[in-house]
Amino acid sequence: AEVVNGGSLYWVIRGQVLCRQRILRLDEVAGADGITRCGLVLEPTLHRTQAAQRRPFQGWRYLMPQDAPPDLPASRASDDALPDDLNRALAEIGVR
Repeated sequence: AEVVNGGSLYWVIRGQVLCRQRILRLDEVAGADGITRCGLVLEPTLHRTQAAQRRPFQGWRYLMPQDAPPDLPASRASDDALPDDLNRALAEIGVR
């Protein structure tokens, strides 16, 4: 219930969280190997977030709401992305 009631999947791109997609539901999916898995059904809309540096990882990571990067204001959603090196430098010093 917590995941589908406002939860999002945050995309880490080149070591930074840059956007998110809302999780709409979790489906039970049977693979070709007969193993049942959890399928994530995501909202098709990507919501750009303020850049937040994250180390590479595999698997799930859960973010508490206070640790999740905020969405960019709607007026900035179409802004050009900052150069990667500048984005990383700002994230390293805590400027988002």
